[in-house]
Amino acid sequence: MKKFLALAMAFAMIFVLAACGGGSSDSEEAAPAEKTTVNVFAAASLSAVMTDFEASYEEVHPDVDIVVNADSSGALLTQIQEGAPCDVFFSAAQKQMDELEGAGMVVEGTRTNVVNNQLVVVTQPDSDTAVTGLADIGKAKSIALADGSVPVGKYTRQAMINLGLLAEAEDPAAITTQEVSDQLGGVEISEQGNVSKVLSAVEEASCEVGTTYLSDTIGHEDGVKILEVVGYDVTGNIIYPVAQIANPDADDAESAAAADFIAYITNDDAKALYQKYGFDTDVE
Repeated sequence: MKKFLALAMAFAMIFVLAACGGGSSDSEEAAPAEKTTVNVFAAASLSAVMTDFEASYEEVHPDVDIVVNADSSGALLTQIQEGAPCDVFFSAAQKQMDELEGAGMVVEGTRTNVVNNQLVVVTQPDSDTAVTGLADIGKAKSIALADGSVPVGKYTRQAMINLGLLAEAEDPAAITTQEVSDQLGGVEISEQGNVSKVLSAVEEASCEVGTTYLSDTIGHEDGVKILEVVGYDVTGNIIYPVAQIANPDADDAESAAAADFIAYITNDDAKALYQKYGFDTDVE
């Protein structure tokens, strides 16, 4: 009888252990594969189009997470130089890319010019401003203007020089906001850190007029009115280059995904999306 009870207890323990083991196996789910993160630093004027590119790319590459950091190209340059992890840099001007390339931080053979843009002078839709364009912008009571480190601020200053509004300067970007104000007759200028902030300052009527990019006005037709699209003959070309950045922390998968994403946003099929957001894709 004792042997029978001992055997029964032994079988019971085996059954319990087997049940526990089986339950654990059935309930455990396979851990999801870790995604490869690609850090994309893009000019603020690219925010909308990059949001679309991010979504469409991730849809066909679910194993990749595109993380976009959007700000002025000057601010992004500083972040990269200070060691922020960056795989792709999409600048609103050649100057910032030239600086990184000169420092050996651009992966050789990956730099390419993608789009062109145009400077615009904007105001509120119901504004009674006397300003008709850049040539008489000094008539405004207040101007939203990006600082010289921001490409749109640099292009605005260069255009003002070409129109005779500002004195010649070796580096237009070095002309301070106060100097612009003084040479325009003392007009009040609100200095902004990127094109998006310029646009907001005008939309919110904090400033009477401002200079931004044509691409930034897309989708904001109810908030701003374009007074003038400034010609390339006044601003020069506003070329946006993109390149892969040498990221010492990136593994092979991250580097490969970064190169693939650049190919994705620079192929011929991508042109329609850039055009949708007001960019000129006729770039050599």
